[in-house]
Amino acid sequence: MKQRTVTAIIAIMIFVPIVLLGGTLFTLFVYLLASIAIFELMRMKKIARYSVSSLITLLFMWGLMLPVINSYDLTTYVTKAELALVAVLLLLSYTVLVNNRFTFDDAGFLLISAIYVGMGFYYLIETRVEGGLAYVFYALFVVWATDTGAYVFGRMFGKRKLWPKISPKKTVEGALGGVILACVTAVIFQFVHPLHSSMLLLIVVTILISVAGQIGDLVESAFKRHYLVKDSGNILPGHGGVLDRFDSLIFMLPVLHLINFIP
Repeated sequence: MKQRTVTAIIAIMIFVPIVLLGGTLFTLFVYLLASIAIFELMRMKKIARYSVSSLITLLFMWGLMLPVINSYDLTTYVTKAELALVAVLLLLSYTVLVNNRFTFDDAGFLLISAIYVGMGFYYLIETRVEGGLAYVFYALFVVWATDTGAYVFGRMFGKRKLWPKISPKKTVEGALGGVILACVTAVIFQFVHPLHSSMLLLIVVTILISVAGQIGDLVESAFKRHYLVKDSGNILPGHGGVLDRFDSLIFMLPVLHLINFIP
């Protein structure tokens, strides 16, 4: 517990000032987080970190994280769909060049991983740029409230297992408690710093992203159970890896943008 607490305090002391500053420093920091996360997934699959396939995947993911509209970036000349096609062709060609030591399954895993991690962290950058600090902290508070509510309600009232084969400790009651506390937190946030003119819409959006965050957490649990690892990494002592901490957020933020909640 002491180690977890110390790690959490240090992480907050690093993360919060960078979020507050924004700009290039924040963007570079998010790129670093995404890069660590993709390497964590490669480690689960036992794909060599220093290999041609890893380099292709990393470059593809970085390309996905570029802004969509910028007269000086890659997306002026190549769309992200075209970038994905190039990555597919390169990885499939690589399976032939190494005589299937790197397989079709490996290529598929890397492509999905790059899209999953890259687009999730891309939307973290977009939230900071488009919505500003308010929406970033709204998303973070909803994540923390969901996790806390799920844990507390699960311990107090949990009887029915939510998905025992993936995450044995999670319960239906805990999941509902997470959504409830997320909504309470969003209402308080709305009074302190209004995000939208409609309180009802805010609550509906909060429910959607709270559920999305819990699905993201279950997806990460499924990865770890399938690949027989306890944590995605060990960069955060007592807390695991980057994906262990950001799994909910990178599921939640795309939903927040897809429903056009951020102005």
